[in-house]
Amino acid sequence: MAAMKFTDQEKKILRVVQADLPDSETPFADIARQTGASEEEVLSLLRRLKSGGHIRRFGATLRHQQAGYGFNAMVAWYVDGDKDVEEVGRIMARRPEISHCYERKNCLDWPYNLYTMIHGRSKDDCARVVEELRVETGVAQYEMLFSNEELKKTSMKYF
Repeated sequence: MAAMKFTDQEKKILRVVQADLPDSETPFADIARQTGASEEEVLSLLRRLKSGGHIRRFGATLRHQQAGYGFNAMVAWYVDGDKDVEEVGRIMARRPEISHCYERKNCLDWPYNLYTMIHGRSKDDCARVVEELRVETGVAQYEMLFSNEELKKTSMKYF
């Protein structure tokens, strides 16, 4: 995918939309007023980025700790050569408790090649999801790594 060129006006709009949207019945009109654009310019830019595959989705972000999901575990899974790692990843990614699912190359003494981030209300909730996934996928080798403290969590800022 080729890098896009943006006008100064488009960059201004993108700076605003990559942060939290206004809590309003007319957020795109509010963004237009804030950036000196028309509401149609804002919507047109977002539609163009979505249809071009540059924006995958546009939606709310739940702050899981504030919503009562104070526990999370990164689980490193070893999917051996007998299984299709992409298919196992698709099965895991369907779970609502999983926010991230990545395949990565394993290396040296660390054999794990699939990673999930599981959120729950307790450690037991996370462990239950891991056990259900172990049974469903047949992947028995894993490490469950619970977070001790969140040191940084931000969305990327592009402009």
